[in-house]
Amino acid sequence: MNANERLDADLLDEEEDEDTQEDKFLTFILDKEEYGIEIRHVTEIIGIQNITDVPDMPSYVKGVINLRGKVIPVMDVRLRFGIEERPYDDRTCIVVINIDNQAVGLIVDRVSEVLDIPKDDVEPPPRVSKGAGSRFIQGMGKIGDQVKILLNAPQLLFEEESIHEMVL
Repeated sequence: MNANERLDADLLDEEEDEDTQEDKFLTFILDKEEYGIEIRHVTEIIGIQNITDVPDMPSYVKGVINLRGKVIPVMDVRLRFGIEERPYDDRTCIVVINIDNQAVGLIVDRVSEVLDIPKDDVEPPPRVSKGAGSRFIQGMGKIGDQVKILLNAPQLLFEEESIHEMVL
């Protein structure tokens, strides 16, 4: 391989590195439905932790956690969507996401897997309902004969006012 071929190969590798998170979604369960969030927003998944209650917050903001010295607000996605609250168990997780340099924990029933859902397999959300959760839907991902509800993470966090601003 000559120098130009090696350079071209290196450039191609860099381009592939940039696109490794494109079309990838972390899927998780809420109630009986499976949702997905773009993997590029996810920084880590942790077990449920001691949550410090913060007064005068919306009901879906459960409080804050101390994650390695950083205070992070935590939102129960069930409550955000108007789904009945349930006790946390050993499968309950906090998915820590970062949007616009703001970290927020999303409490979900359980994490499923990372799926590759190409743009061609994503349809716009249905326009039949203006329910609490429908405004947070980015699209509907088709995986075989199943449908995953793909969330718009910035809308989920910042639709009203910033949760980060409310807590901190």
